[in-house]
Amino acid sequence: MAIPIINSWQDYYPVAHEGLGSSYERIILNRLLLLLHKAGKFDNALEAPCFGFTGISGINLVALAQKSCQVLLEDHDPQRAALIRKSWQQLDLPLQIRVNPGYTRLDYADKSVDFGFNFSALWFVQNLPEFIAEFCRVIKKNILICVPNRDGIGFKGQLKGYSPEKYPDLHPQHIDPKSIVWLMQKEGWKLVKQGYIDCPPWPDIGMSKEDFFAEKLGRARSGSVPQPKEIESPLSIMPYYQGKDPEFERRMLRLYPFELLAPRFFKRMWAHHYYLLFQP
Repeated sequence: MAIPIINSWQDYYPVAHEGLGSSYERIILNRLLLLLHKAGKFDNALEAPCFGFTGISGINLVALAQKSCQVLLEDHDPQRAALIRKSWQQLDLPLQIRVNPGYTRLDYADKSVDFGFNFSALWFVQNLPEFIAEFCRVIKKNILICVPNRDGIGFKGQLKGYSPEKYPDLHPQHIDPKSIVWLMQKEGWKLVKQGYIDCPPWPDIGMSKEDFFAEKLGRARSGSVPQPKEIESPLSIMPYYQGKDPEFERRMLRLYPFELLAPRFFKRMWAHHYYLLFQP
């Protein structure tokens, strides 16, 4: 998740337009989630915090819900939580979402949730050791944590506009993989798999490619950022989830050979995210 989305997440409502980059990212993430679900047979899954995607908030686990997995979400913004509920209602899927400022406490019984997930959102956690301890207490089978690829050439752009004074509740130090692994191991969990994910033919720019080029070209020509144009053909995964765009996944996977064939040294500088999979 790029810093600008903190101030612009509302822009994805009511028109659900995420652009090609986020649309591809969702399909690649779904492939990993469904693979883990097939192996682990999760009855329920918890995503906390659930605000970490540059796009429509709170729909990262829809693919699991469509496999009859109960989805539990936590967000720190009541307005966003209400809009997330509406998104799930549009999909006619059950959802339990709670507002949780700070995330220092997860109100679930010990080992009551099969799968724990966090996508690029640990920097919203106010106390990382406390959150990790709670996550490990609640989760029973697998924990998947995805963080921005800090070695990637687009990472600095994701931090655009950040300062501790401007964003006192945001903690970039919490997305350090080594710190996460150390804290997880301290709680008795072991790292079983890790790697780069979401490596399309373009760098991680933290916004739709259309907006990125419009902004850059607009500045070059006029010295100011142009106003966003009206969206003519919205692109998002929502119609696919509703059964209205069955070819969506196939279209996105046309780009997958690039990611599949890219060597690790290239992914280190180009991939958008890095994932860590833990088991007790």
